[in-house]
Amino acid sequence: MSALIQSVNTDNFESKILRAPAATLVDFWAEWCAPCRAQNPILEELADEWEGKVRIAKVNVDDDPELASRYNIMSIPTIILFRDGRAVRQVTGVQSAAQLRALLAVSNLN
Repeated sequence: MSALIQSVNTDNFESKILRAPAATLVDFWAEWCAPCRAQNPILEELADEWEGKVRIAKVNVDDDPELASRYNIMSIPTIILFRDGRAVRQVTGVQSAAQLRALLAVSNLN
């Protein structure tokens, strides 16, 4: 995993995501999930591209089912864009780099 992508859990979610000064894309994933593994290189590419603008974090739903439940994660990968302490956009399934850029564009974060 890229050094620019943070792993978060229940213990640090509030401080790292909800109180973060920058918008954050959070990828809810699992180790056994092939589509989740396919999403990883795309997130790594965009973490480099967006450094300083948008942060990227990952929540392993197997290790942290409480967070998955809190955000009603029913399918993975699910990516949620958080800004100013709240979830503002959510997408499910593997997203291309172009789809994620579009998500940020409609959120005025590009």
